[in-house]
Amino acid sequence: MDWLSIPGVADPVAAALLCAAAFAGGIVRGFTGFGFGMVFVPVASMAVGPAAAVGLIWFIDLPYAFPLAARSFPRAVWREVGPLLIGSVIALPLGVYLLTRLDRDLTRWIIATVIALALAAMISGWRYRSEPGVKLSLSVGGLSGLFNGLAQLGGMPLALFWLSSQTNSAQRTRDNLLVFFALNTLVSGLLFMAAGVVTMERFWTAIPLIIIYGAGLLIGVRGFHIASEQTFRRAAYAVIGASVLLALPVFDAWIR
Repeated sequence: MDWLSIPGVADPVAAALLCAAAFAGGIVRGFTGFGFGMVFVPVASMAVGPAAAVGLIWFIDLPYAFPLAARSFPRAVWREVGPLLIGSVIALPLGVYLLTRLDRDLTRWIIATVIALALAAMISGWRYRSEPGVKLSLSVGGLSGLFNGLAQLGGMPLALFWLSSQTNSAQRTRDNLLVFFALNTLVSGLLFMAAGVVTMERFWTAIPLIIIYGAGLLIGVRGFHIASEQTFRRAAYAVIGASVLLALPVFDAWIR
């Protein structure tokens, strides 16, 4: 695979993993509005390490975050997005701190366990029947910020939050997610830079992956417009379930 070259990545197998993860993550992000981190980070962590994976994902998604959300801004439900964003900003620094301190495998076990429990509650049919209050929104936003800083998995708590609502449609959920991530990208970038997670070296590595990710996004966005509500939810649940498996360290050897 000498033809496959990514700046800063000497191993062609690692480069192939990064390309595959960027393309698959783009499809998922374009279709559901979230999930890029769930696909990319576990795979990229095996290739370049967790901190580098988090830095790369920020650069890769940055050029698309606001264009993707442009049409969603007037449709977003700001009474839901606002408190979630505030909670995320408050907890994000803690997540970034843990990213640079916690043992990698321990972190992955924690994330996998939390995702699995939440997914089980959703599949069981649990739903909250009323509009979420400010306290719940702030708490979910805080959890999103924590996971965002720790492993760029901030979309997971938000997706669970909105998909478990009886009042949210697929379009409303997707609009809220796209707007949230566009705004949160600006804040997280500053903290990642201060922590040394976002660097110029990772910028150059990300350039070819940005193009590959964009191709995946295009496929995902087109797929969303022809998918049914049931297909949307099934796809979202499948992404969350796959993230649980990919987050488990016991599968590292098999994936390699």
